[in-house]
Amino acid sequence: MPRIRGASIEEHHELVWADLAEAMRQLLLERHYDSITMGHIATRAGLARNTLYNYAPDKSALVLALARRASRPAVERVAAIAARSREPATERMREIIEAVLDASTDQAMQLMFRPGSGPLVAEVPKGPDGPFHAIVVEVENVVRDGVARGEFRDVGDVHLAVELLSGVMRAGAERIGRAPEDFTATVRAAREIILGSLARGGE
Repeated sequence: MPRIRGASIEEHHELVWADLAEAMRQLLLERHYDSITMGHIATRAGLARNTLYNYAPDKSALVLALARRASRPAVERVAAIAARSREPATERMREIIEAVLDASTDQAMQLMFRPGSGPLVAEVPKGPDGPFHAIVVEVENVVRDGVARGEFRDVGDVHLAVELLSGVMRAGAERIGRAPEDFTATVRAAREIILGSLARGGE
């Protein structure tokens, strides 16, 4: 029977998931995503290949599981901010921008924002099945609330507007991944661009 790390099975699994995220991060520094195999991941994480298959049946499923696990705290944090409906939409959006960029500093989340991560990102489903869909929905709700209150301009297609603005967030996350010391400046710049595009004066 495999040795259990940690004080419980749950803690053991958390440690293994952390090892898998780190293994994937290291491998992406060394080779193209498409050339990485489950054998490479198992070896780097210090697991038997059969044990790895207990966590995911293939590489695509593993990437999705890592993304979902990494996104969970960000989803909860963004939902809590968005739910503060008595507060101005502008202030909630400011906090959401920082919360999402802060989440991008997680090692598993950073897998999504590395240069050359396109093939890996393509493995992660979009829409309702995607790990980041709940964040998009919360942001869309805040934008709609801001428009209704007159804080934001009428952006027309809210879903499209948020999709376009998510490009700013991705660029910010990529910048933080390359230069963590620029976190504060990157958050400030992202806020200026996103809030500036939503401001009524931007009509």
